[in-house]
Amino acid sequence: MTGQGSSGNVIAALASFFIPGLGQLIQGRPFAAFFYFVGHLLLWIIFLGWIVNLIAALDAAWYRP
Repeated sequence: MTGQGSSGNVIAALASFFIPGLGQLIQGRPFAAFFYFVGHLLLWIIFLGWIVNLIAALDAAWYRP
């Protein structure tokens, strides 16, 4: 994965869109993955978890190592 726009980031963004944090985990960022996954679960309690889905996908897509 070379950086923003690479195929690795696209795959990570798609993975993170469906399961928040999975894209960050694919990129080797376990703390960010944990943050997005737990944030997603907590916000679904008040029906705002979809926001974390979008933010996690964008974060994975824009990540530069």
